[in-house]
Amino acid sequence: MGLFGWWSEKTKKGGGETMPEIGETEIRSKVQNLLDTAINPAVAMHGGFVQLLDVKDNSVYLQMGGGCQGCGAADITLKQGIERMIREEVPEVTEILDVTDHAAGANPYYSPSKG
Repeated sequence: MGLFGWWSEKTKKGGGETMPEIGETEIRSKVQNLLDTAINPAVAMHGGFVQLLDVKDNSVYLQMGGGCQGCGAADITLKQGIERMIREEVPEVTEILDVTDHAAGANPYYSPSKG
């Protein structure tokens, strides 16, 4: 640990600026705010929602529901939309994991291949 312990600095990508690292509680708060204000309103137009399940070691665990669960475009939505937005707004996040069981549910769009 550094001189102050909790005040570890890291360099921002591409710039010379430094910023203090934030903890899991602040990451959780920032990701939840992003879900509430930007991500969920967008996916709600397709009948879906995204839930923050956990934050551990700067990894974010998300679960998709509604129209997003089992949707064939769920991976694209995650990689090109949700993940991009989270990484831009919360650069401390190192990994974003979708833990949704896309084959489960009463009426999933995705159904695993049979046979």
